[in-house]
Amino acid sequence: MDVDTVAVDGEWIRHAPHRSSLLGGASEATDGRWQHGEVVRALYLADEPATAIAEWYRLLAERGLPPGRAIPHDHHVWQLDLQLADLSTPERLARVRLTPPTPGRRTWPPFQAAGEQLFRAGFAGILAPSTARPRGLVSCIFDRGAWPPAGCRPLRAIEIHEVPPPPTGMTT
Repeated sequence: MDVDTVAVDGEWIRHAPHRSSLLGGASEATDGRWQHGEVVRALYLADEPATAIAEWYRLLAERGLPPGRAIPHDHHVWQLDLQLADLSTPERLARVRLTPPTPGRRTWPPFQAAGEQLFRAGFAGILAPSTARPRGLVSCIFDRGAWPPAGCRPLRAIEIHEVPPPPTGMTT
């Protein structure tokens, strides 16, 4: 695949159930936009709180849940220091025959196929635009059997006790 890598470092955010373990993962393999859980598990993180909040609202919309039903929850803050496949712009997505992501699980198959191809090619994960907040970024870091994945370190949990306002530019 015609993909460049990019150094990704700094603090990234994962929305998580309230009082869940920083190192916790789903008990069952779950699918995501960039992978099928039965092929490879993954850690998904947002570049900033507004992106994590937009992704949270998107998840709730998919499940038909009102935001108040998902409070409290936590933001788990992770430190990243790794190289990811750079699919962060429409041009970079086009190089692998993808269009910018849109909300909805029915749109996942071409992204999952590309992500699994990158996983098999040895990439640590993917940097991509957020579906829920296109000016934000998400990282999908492949679980290669060591937890946490190499280059990822959980730092702290931030408890969210009130429904946050939807961020500007959010799409669900």
